[in-house]
Amino acid sequence: MEVLTKIVLKSGKEQSLFRLHPWIFSGAIKQIEGNVKEGQLVKVVDNKGNFLALGHYQIGSIAVRIISFKEIPIDYNFWKEKISASLKMRNALGLFKNDNLNVYRLVNAEGDEMPGLVIDFYNGIAVTQFHSIGMYLIKDQIVQALQEVLGNSLTAVYDKSEGTMPFKAIVRPTNGWLTPSPALPQTGEGEEAWERVIVSEYGNKFIIDLFEGQKTGFYIDQRENRKLLEQNSYGKNVLNMFCYTGGFSVYALHGGAKLVHSVDSSAKAIELTNKNVSLNFPEIKNHEAFAVDAFEYLNNMDDKYDLIILDPPAFAKHNTALNNALQGYKKINQKALEKIRKGGFLFTFSCSQVVSKENFRKSVFAASVNARRKVSILHQLSQPPDHPVSMYHPEGEYLKGLVLYVE
Repeated sequence: MEVLTKIVLKSGKEQSLFRLHPWIFSGAIKQIEGNVKEGQLVKVVDNKGNFLALGHYQIGSIAVRIISFKEIPIDYNFWKEKISASLKMRNALGLFKNDNLNVYRLVNAEGDEMPGLVIDFYNGIAVTQFHSIGMYLIKDQIVQALQEVLGNSLTAVYDKSEGTMPFKAIVRPTNGWLTPSPALPQTGEGEEAWERVIVSEYGNKFIIDLFEGQKTGFYIDQRENRKLLEQNSYGKNVLNMFCYTGGFSVYALHGGAKLVHSVDSSAKAIELTNKNVSLNFPEIKNHEAFAVDAFEYLNNMDDKYDLIILDPPAFAKHNTALNNALQGYKKINQKALEKIRKGGFLFTFSCSQVVSKENFRKSVFAASVNARRKVSILHQLSQPPDHPVSMYHPEGEYLKGLVLYVE
């Protein structure tokens, strides 16, 4: 093995590694023996020089992301085996065996023991997002491993890391194909034309905007929650707030909703929502979409909805914004609870990692008290199994949701 720079921890700071937590914070480091570059593979030792782990070094609060608790070669075969293990688990879930499902998460960072790496699979196209310099610097190995492991089921690899690197990172990637670009069908004509990928999620069709869409192009993590919503939509007037690409709206319509309204402040999102609704229901008459601010819409709407979905973007990405985020969740849930019809269902979510399940539930509790409605919890929701959470990294459970019955 190559000689690696040593990261020496302060006495007692090795305890988190004994619990297999994959992060080392900068404050836990006693000294760095030698020069170290951002993204470099380093050896972590305790105050007495005993081996603890191998990881990628980076500038910032999280100084080292652990990739192995064993002193083994970190080479191409290491990464190929990691991706193979991720695929094996998805196969065990039956994701590859379902003809009506060809979109899922293949690698979920710490959840798959690959901190700093997310890979989503869209009907043959793997979309990568690198969240650490260390992972970005080995992207060629990741692409090669994907090609070898996925074989003919992989048509191309697209990188969407332009906005995911740490703030102080020395690397500033641009989005683009990491393999030859595939021939993609186009939507629209002239200047309005753009390439698209169409995926199937439990038989529902969705147009994926790889190039300008949020995250890797689609909110895959809400798949099972959308399916649950479909089962509760029959005959209801449904409001899908923060609709983005209209995922919940399409499922509600398939579930037999009487009326579906989709709301998002982004005109681009509304355009894509309408395209996805039309793709599934060419002659639809009971769906309408509005490009308007969510709070403005909630303030001005009447009590015509039996089912409301609140799936806002993360109100807080850092602990410094936690209090404001909790107030935001309380405010928007209170508005929905005040306006929803008696006997209605509220599907409400938080995708903020720094907002715990307990804090989110407290915000919704406060909203319920202020709205003076009798509220029961029917379901407590999270991310689907292809977004696994490591037992040793509970921070990976970022998606929280509640299904409420409102009397």
